[in-house]
Amino acid sequence: MDMSVPLAARMRPVSLEEFVGQQHIVGKNKMLYRAIKSDRLSSCIFYGPPGTGKTTLAQVIAKETRYPFRNLSAVTAGVKDIRAIADEADNRLLNPKGRVLLFFDEIHHLNKAQQDVLLPFVEQGLIILIGATTGNPYFDVNKALLSRVVIFRFEPLTPRDIEIILKRALVDRKKGLGEFTVEVESDALAHLAQTSNGDARIAMNALELAVLTTEPSADGRIVIDIGIAQDCIRQNVLKYDKDDDEHYDVVSAFIKSMRNYMEPDAVLHYLARLIESGEKPEFIARRIMIAAAEEVGLANPTVLQVAVAATLAVERVGWPEARIILAQAALAVACSPKSNASYEGIEKAISDVRSKKIGRVPINLRDTSYDGSRNLGHGKGYKYSHDYPGTRAIQAYLPLELEGVNYYFPKESGNEAKIKMRLDEIRKEC
Repeated sequence: MDMSVPLAARMRPVSLEEFVGQQHIVGKNKMLYRAIKSDRLSSCIFYGPPGTGKTTLAQVIAKETRYPFRNLSAVTAGVKDIRAIADEADNRLLNPKGRVLLFFDEIHHLNKAQQDVLLPFVEQGLIILIGATTGNPYFDVNKALLSRVVIFRFEPLTPRDIEIILKRALVDRKKGLGEFTVEVESDALAHLAQTSNGDARIAMNALELAVLTTEPSADGRIVIDIGIAQDCIRQNVLKYDKDDDEHYDVVSAFIKSMRNYMEPDAVLHYLARLIESGEKPEFIARRIMIAAAEEVGLANPTVLQVAVAATLAVERVGWPEARIILAQAALAVACSPKSNASYEGIEKAISDVRSKKIGRVPINLRDTSYDGSRNLGHGKGYKYSHDYPGTRAIQAYLPLELEGVNYYFPKESGNEAKIKMRLDEIRKEC
């Protein structure tokens, strides 16, 4: 084994029995396990974060299958490469099986033309496709191709999974670090497993770096303590990319945490993930403004003012101080009484405008600013609200077709509770 090859690559499993993690899809007697063992795999896509075993499992399949196995990367492959593999599959003289199993790495990078070329070969069964992607295939792969594959979601490895992988590497004399006399202290091993965030490659690279850069003691032992482990894996690598679905997951969790009454700790956690992952402060501020209107509304109208002020402030201040401003605005949303009555009201009103006969504006409310408008009867019978007690004039405001329709239903929350009480009284009077 070439020891210049990174440890993570050297230690790749060569059989299903060696494969660690993803037991929800490759555990014994699971569908994918049975399909691989019986060599009856149909086209599929492996979807999940880096370092979770997608490429490794494809290489295991390559050793298990009786079909020719080919590799392509969507970053470098073109239409010509896809057609060449299809021709190989269809050449019964060279390939009596009539099929080729194709591993397409980073399949989310395939453009529409490439996917259109690949589709008929997958549909005919000439190519058994194994696509691998860190991006959500529902975002990047066209529906026609998606309908012909089974999607298997790979989850981040657990710390226990990673500890198993690291311990194997430490004792393997042929491919791993077994030629060295290495002692990894338990807290150091746990640190590598925890801070790698479910990515075996990160953990293996850190372990290899620790072993190769640590001076042996007088008796030849290499001792990896917690300090060395921390130095070799300096920070948590966030599973977040603005171009994949983890971005949407973190933003979704941030918004949903703000929506819930008094969930400030979760709000700050997801805000920190957004900040540390390099999200722009303007993007975060816009999400907070939307939440202030949609989730808080008139239950506490000052929160929207705070959110708008925060948006202006982060544009002028920038990082790192913008984090404080964003935290204040997000917490204002999180800790405020909530009402989505404004959101629900406008949604109902828009639905009616789109789908119902809504009639014309009542004549008393029509525009009277131009010459001849009064000759048309515009404004006839209009009552000026300030001339009436409480600035409430009783007259037609909605079109006749929508008379009696209500859209706004204030909640029993914060300031809106007072609005609800008065509006309920008024509606009973009508």
